[in-house]
Amino acid sequence: MLFVGDDWAEDHHDVEVQDQHGRVMRTARLPEGVDGMARFHELVAGFLADDAEPAQVVVCIETDRGPWVRALVAAGYQVFGVNPKQAARHRELVSLSGAKSDKGDAHALADMVRTRRHQLRPVAADSDLAEAVKVVSRAHQTLIWERTRHMLRLRAALREYFPAALDAYQPLTLTGVDTLELLAKAPTPDQAATLTLTQISTVLKRARRRPIADKAATIQRALRTAHLRQPEVVTAAYAGTIGATVAILQTLNAQIRAMQGQVEAHFGQHPDAEVYRSQPGIGVILGARVLAEFGDAPGRYADAKARKNYAGTAPITRQSGKSKTVHARIVHNDRLVDALHTQAGAAILHDPAVRAYYDELRARDIGHNAALRQIGNRLVGILHGCLKTATLYDQTTAWSHRAQPVAA
Repeated sequence: MLFVGDDWAEDHHDVEVQDQHGRVMRTARLPEGVDGMARFHELVAGFLADDAEPAQVVVCIETDRGPWVRALVAAGYQVFGVNPKQAARHRELVSLSGAKSDKGDAHALADMVRTRRHQLRPVAADSDLAEAVKVVSRAHQTLIWERTRHMLRLRAALREYFPAALDAYQPLTLTGVDTLELLAKAPTPDQAATLTLTQISTVLKRARRRPIADKAATIQRALRTAHLRQPEVVTAAYAGTIGATVAILQTLNAQIRAMQGQVEAHFGQHPDAEVYRSQPGIGVILGARVLAEFGDAPGRYADAKARKNYAGTAPITRQSGKSKTVHARIVHNDRLVDALHTQAGAAILHDPAVRAYYDELRARDIGHNAALRQIGNRLVGILHGCLKTATLYDQTTAWSHRAQPVAA
């Protein structure tokens, strides 16, 4: 067998080929792209017998996605995508001096996959549709995160020079189309104070707010309330920044709606979509996010425990002597953890069995977030069983282990 360490950069790959005894056969720097992949095939082919299988080539690289990794998997090589933290720890074993280079990293990766591949997770090829769901769902979530960042900047700026606006638009949201339209129309205290009930009501009507008359009166009253002000020139400067931020938020709102349509379209085509949507607390968008992060490669998760470990919901135990503590996992997929936490929060509101489990945990003095993590961990196990058997969620079956099952 051949063991290849691949230290990748944006435009090139440093690779090292080792035999089963750890002897360095060849090192090379390959360009990114088609030419680089062709040279990679030529490089490893030079050390293989004519009747050798591609699976006799084991590749270790610090990523599990991208066209280069997909090309390696498609060629039939065994590919292991390792966490950079894992690679850094192994590098410390083979280089006590602390020296670091691209060539040295390739050597460490090759040595790592040669000696410890039984402890590493092979890259499993997801379907093209699952990959597409991942692309659009991650883009949709990233846009939402960006909107939140700009909303916080907007709030900070208003607090500095126009605090009355925060009181006026509190019943709405700072990312709402009506709030943004009113801020674009009147970004300064003096301009906002001149807004009439008709102008405010027209904006609220377009946003389908109810009751319009009461909300319009509340907003106008708050905008005309006396508050501490900045000098006029400073206020004008703030108004300019508010205009730019409002324009960005309006664009983000439009693109989030457009990307949501893409998520729904791609997720709806996936054969596992109904299984995901049947889970408590999961809708189309959340289902797409969970599918995107788990992937759909068959055999990727040997059992429910493996899926829970990857999800980051399973706790870790630290024991030394008489000391034994249980902690939440710190290293995890942030997007997946966020989706599962949201699912657990929604599930306790809509599924009686999940709510009963939550109440039981809280009665044992377990905090809210810790209880949601335990619920999420249980829901991941249920999801694994449903996907494995291609069956929809059934409350009775899922919670049959409980002494007193909760009726639907």
